[in-house]
Amino acid sequence: MDGSTARGVDYGSEEVAMQAYLREGERRAAALGNRGPIRFTASGDLHPEILDAYWRCGFYVFEGVLKPDELADIERDLHDILDRLPVERGAAVDAKGRPALATDCKGPALLWSKPLGDPFGGTDLANGRHPVKMYEPKAAADAPKEVVYLILGSLQFSEASLRVYGHPGLLGVAAAVNGPDFAPFNEALWIKEPGRGASVAWHQDGTTHWDSADWDQGIHGFNFMAQLYGCTAANGVWVVPGSHKRGKIDIKAEVARAGTERLPDAVPIVCAPGDVAMTNRQALHGSFANTSPHWRVTVNFGFHRRRSVLGVKAGGIHNKPAVYDTERIRERARLIGYAIDARRRRFPDETPYAYRPHTEAGLTYRWDDRAKADIKDYNLLDLSI
Repeated sequence: MDGSTARGVDYGSEEVAMQAYLREGERRAAALGNRGPIRFTASGDLHPEILDAYWRCGFYVFEGVLKPDELADIERDLHDILDRLPVERGAAVDAKGRPALATDCKGPALLWSKPLGDPFGGTDLANGRHPVKMYEPKAAADAPKEVVYLILGSLQFSEASLRVYGHPGLLGVAAAVNGPDFAPFNEALWIKEPGRGASVAWHQDGTTHWDSADWDQGIHGFNFMAQLYGCTAANGVWVVPGSHKRGKIDIKAEVARAGTERLPDAVPIVCAPGDVAMTNRQALHGSFANTSPHWRVTVNFGFHRRRSVLGVKAGGIHNKPAVYDTERIRERARLIGYAIDARRRRFPDETPYAYRPHTEAGLTYRWDDRAKADIKDYNLLDLSI
């Protein structure tokens, strides 16, 4: 368990209670029975034990999905991305005086926070879905004024992340959960730097279908969270098991009842390097400021049921409100085609995934220089519900 502090950061009077909470959360998480390798049956279906555990808990940890060579690819891209970040919010150049990452993007890309802050909690941002602010520990005196903690549209900045997006096992899981005509959502790179990484206040991701006559426990889709360095109770995402079944939750009331933002029923998602967690977007989840000495870097990407987005008006968080039609979904899903081909080139011994909407339409996608130019600002077409 990662219970230590980093760079002089200390929870002060909160520390003892926090460390006890982390240990107890790990104990509860270990008892859930919702982790293991990706397994398919002889007929090609996702193993029913996985589906049963996912729908029971609202999340599942797939162990050992990404191998060392793929993790090394992601780490190289990460170092390049960190090296190219603007020297500060709004700056046009990086620390070496070069044009900084994403400064020429039209779509949202870099999200900043003060070290160990909670930029969304208790605000009206993201439709006010983070109503309670998390505890903000005091950062070390030498910490920068702000840090980048989230990078949106991340596939345009990291080819290694694009290849993870085309992983045949993970796409097979997406088809099993959301149907073979599943649709994209969005992609991001989460960076929780030791002693600086921001909180993400308790929230539910879904915004559109809470009052739908067709509402059920999976209508808002799910996210994959691939872990470069692994994650612990101290730096990882926490989830309230089964909360995806409860509809829209009064988060303020939950915190008030607990008397603390350390929700008593929540558990941490604990992963080794290369593990990939799948989390229901309706589950109540959040993460604490990373006072630990360990990095968490998460390659994040999600998928929807096609029927959950087709003809539906956007939730308005990731892009401007619009009604998603067949053409919008097809254009956004070209990233799946590019990802499958990019992965095929890097890992030729794998059997590439066959994405049914592309195969049925006779569409083929080639990952080349033209494709790299084509995905610039692709996240303007994210399918946010």
